[in-house]
Amino acid sequence: MELRSALCVVRTYRIGDAANLAKHGTNRRIWENLRDRFPHPFTEASGVAYITHVLENPETPSFAIDVDGQAVGGISLQLGTDIERIGAEIGYWLGEEFWGRGIITSAIRLVTDYAFQERKLIRVFAVPFTTNVASCRALEKVGYRREAMMRRSALKDGTVRDQYLYAMVQD
Repeated sequence: MELRSALCVVRTYRIGDAANLAKHGTNRRIWENLRDRFPHPFTEASGVAYITHVLENPETPSFAIDVDGQAVGGISLQLGTDIERIGAEIGYWLGEEFWGRGIITSAIRLVTDYAFQERKLIRVFAVPFTTNVASCRALEKVGYRREAMMRRSALKDGTVRDQYLYAMVQD
């Protein structure tokens, strides 16, 4: 799978991406804003294991964010199940040297469109920490609306934190 914009390509992972993912993903500032299942430090072995898992489970929508032929981040959908099967949670990260260029906004837009058009989902949501202003801005630029603040809803690095609930729905 390959989705293109002027700023990036969202594409299927390749095993060869593991080294670049480790290079960009081992940054503590990235880890601080992600779920604990994202390892820190993020090693090349972590990348190979994750990419292998994704490639062996093609129903898992998880993709590389590619800039100039290099995987510099990742974006995925955690599909809902049972009565929530009409939606998915979107999650993403990008190497720090690529922040502030509109790349993550572009990738969110591409994957959200994919979720609605190809996966036929009705709702896509994200739950950034309230302190992650850049992520909130990126979601808003794509058209996600903040629906709630989930007070004291997450534990990250020993600290209880608030999260926002952002969503976009297909009418």
